Amino acid sequence: MLLALMKKELLALSRDLHGMAALFLMPMVFIIVMSMALKDVYAPTTAHLTYAVLDQDQGKAAQELVARWQKERGAAQALPGDWRSEVRAGRLKYVLLIEHGFSSAVAEVGGTGHARARLFAEPGLDNGMFETHRVRLLAMVTQLRAEALLANLPDKIDLGELMGEVPAAAERMTSGARPSAVQQNVPAWLVFGMFFVVASIAGLFVEERSCGALARLRSLGVAPWQLILGKMLPYLWVNGIQAALMLAVGIWLMPLLGGDGLSLHGVHWGALVLMLLAISLAAVSLALAVASLVTTHAQAATLGPILNVLMAALGGIMVPLFVMPSVMQRIAAYSPMNWGLEGLLDVLLRGADVVGILPEVGRLCGFAAIMLVAAFALFRRQS
Repeated sequence: MLLALMKKELLALSRDLHGMAALFLMPMVFIIVMSMALKDVYAPTTAHLTYAVLDQDQGKAAQELVARWQKERGAAQALPGDWRSEVRAGRLKYVLLIEHGFSSAVAEVGGTGHARARLFAEPGLDNGMFETHRVRLLAMVTQLRAEALLANLPDKIDLGELMGEVPAAAERMTSGARPSAVQQNVPAWLVFGMFFVVASIAGLFVEERSCGALARLRSLGVAPWQLILGKMLPYLWVNGIQAALMLAVGIWLMPLLGGDGLSLHGVHWGALVLMLLAISLAAVSLALAVASLVTTHAQAATLGPILNVLMAALGGIMVPLFVMPSVMQRIAAYSPMNWGLEGLLDVLLRGADVVGILPEVGRLCGFAAIMLVAAFALFRRQS
């Protein structure tokens, strides 16, 4: 019986051309258009990125550098004990590390010291942002060095010869994938596309209810849980095909169109599959709850897409989370799409393994369980 219900669902979906286009073509078009449009300009404001300072030098030049950096970039957060893990995980965007002997190196004639000011940035930080911070740090340290030498050297001295190497550097704590518009947009629109099953499931549910198909199935003794499961399993497969197609677009199609290719270098495949499965469970469960709630085609055609767009707007799909105001960032933490997006970014950019994505997977699975219970209760009440 369950196999027959699954076959019925896939057959109905194959005849729904608009639903197929929404599920497969729409997210692919978004990936292509947004990745190409943002290829060279994906560098939003950098003034309010969360960062911390580790001043190992505590000298005059080091304190002045920290003061100038905070004046431009805002106050630093308290330095976590395991700050390297916090940066790798993306919870801290970067750390400004000032090594022992930095102040001496700044004032040293000839610049033979090796102490530096360094930026350690998280792997998901946009490349344009990273370069902006690197160049600004270099400029600040160069200015400090010039001021120190001018204050202690006589006139008619070649300052260029005496400055030597500028003690500043930056490096990205990455798992191997280079951040780009494609690396950001493929996960975002993949999540959006997977959640768009709500429109297809709700539409088919209303159609079956209006033509009497659901009533006939119930009269044959088909239990509500069988009907729910018969709709759930096929769409989990559909979402899997969606994910494979979107990843293929990023890996192979985008380079052919002149864009950057999606890199899966260093990706933990078990974590990626688990993350995609959790997103799919949340998306299909939400779709079943909405489908059990609506009673007309008009409701199915409006409620599902509106809900999807709102979750995408609030969850960092349409607008990157780090450029949102703090209030919006707090709201985004309650969007299932944001959980899915952050989990995929953890896997694709930050090198997370299965343990690293368990918080996002747990939230998505908890949300799926709540939606399935709601769908079952609503379906039993209406049938």
